[in-house]
Amino acid sequence: MVAILQDIRSLHNVGSIFRTADAAGVKRLYLCGITPAPFDRFGKVRPPLAKVSLGAERYVPWEKVKATSKLLKRLKSDGYKIFAIEQSRKSISYHKLKVQSLKLKVALLVGNEVKGLPKTISAKADKILEIPMHGRKESLNVAVAFGIVAFHLILN
Repeated sequence: MVAILQDIRSLHNVGSIFRTADAAGVKRLYLCGITPAPFDRFGKVRPPLAKVSLGAERYVPWEKVKATSKLLKRLKSDGYKIFAIEQSRKSISYHKLKVQSLKLKVALLVGNEVKGLPKTISAKADKILEIPMHGRKESLNVAVAFGIVAFHLILN
């Protein structure tokens, strides 16, 4: 599994996703749009990200990507299924998705904390997954949502 982080604003969320990605065995993180890298332009560690990731930013492979559409096209041509985590009319509950083959290549796509994924990006997903909400709030933190779906996919 690989993960694509599109326009994630918070260093804390990116750090949390790095830590969860390590725990879930994610092979690579693609940091797209405004998603901050673990190191600033001078090569210095971003303390808020590093504090939350507990060092996972040093050993989970990552790549800063300018063109998300090109990345998605490349991943699809390499045999990946793109699963976006997003609430939309086209989404299905994440627990209804059964990953039958351990050999299935999965790219998990998450978007901005407020705006979610751009429609042009979510339209390229093979499936759009949502987490059913049973309380008063209508959504979860992006890093929490990533963790729930990532572990569902690796344990199924």
